[in-house]
Amino acid sequence: MVIEIAGVPAEVICRYAENECFLRAYASDRTPVFTVTPRDGDLMRVQEDFDRMDEAEGVPKHRRSEAFLENSAIHTLLAERLTEYGVLLLHGSALCMDGEAYIFTAASGTGKSTHARLWREAFGNRVWMVNDDKPMLKITAGGATVYGTPWDGKHHLSRNASAPLKAIVMLRRDTTNHIEPLSKADAFPELMRQSFRSQSAPARSLALVRRLLDAAELYSLGCNMSPEAARVAWEGMNNK
Repeated sequence: MVIEIAGVPAEVICRYAENECFLRAYASDRTPVFTVTPRDGDLMRVQEDFDRMDEAEGVPKHRRSEAFLENSAIHTLLAERLTEYGVLLLHGSALCMDGEAYIFTAASGTGKSTHARLWREAFGNRVWMVNDDKPMLKITAGGATVYGTPWDGKHHLSRNASAPLKAIVMLRRDTTNHIEPLSKADAFPELMRQSFRSQSAPARSLALVRRLLDAAELYSLGCNMSPEAARVAWEGMNNK
C-alpha cells in the first residue's frame, strides 16, 4: 500500500493485514518516492531492542508477535528514509493551538501527555492533538511543519493533519510552574536524545536537529500537574 507521511508518499509492503489497517488513515494515491519492505532481519533487530529494554527494566524477556515487530520495523525504516527528505521524527507530544503547533518533549514518564491534556482541558476547542508520541517534522528553509503519524502513543491521540511549528518545550517536573526561553546550546543535547538518529547517515540526522534549532522558539518548562501549568506555559510563550 502507499501512504503519505509528512507530505512524502511511500510504499509499504506489509506481511500482516493488521498493519495495513493500522496505516489506512494515511493511505495515498500519490506515486511513492521509495518503498519500505521489512525483512526478517529487521524484525529480529526490533526484538533484540525490546530484549535490551526488558533487561534494563528488570522484567523477563518475552517474544513479541510478528505483526507487532513488523509494525515497529516499518516505523523505524520509514523514519530512516524520511530523513532523506528533510523529515525528522521527534519523541514528544505535539498539539496545535490557534493554528500553531507546540511540541512538549522529555524523557518517557515525565508527563508530556499529561501536560498536553491540561492544555485541552484549559483551552477546549482551540486545541487539537497532532500526535501524542511520535510526530514527524518537515524542516525547510522557511521553518518547520509538524505532521501526525499513526504511531501516537498509548492514548492514540493523533490526526492526519499538519500545523506550522511555533515552539519546542523541554518539560521537567517541578513543584511550581515556570517557563523560560532556552538557548540553542542548552536545547541541543535534549533534542538529540529525543530525535531519531539515522543509522545509515548520522550526519544527516545531526544536520536536521541543527536546522530545527533555527526553526522554532525554544523553552524550558518546569511544571507540576495542576491546571495552572497549561496557562503558565501558554502565557509565557505568547505574552512577551
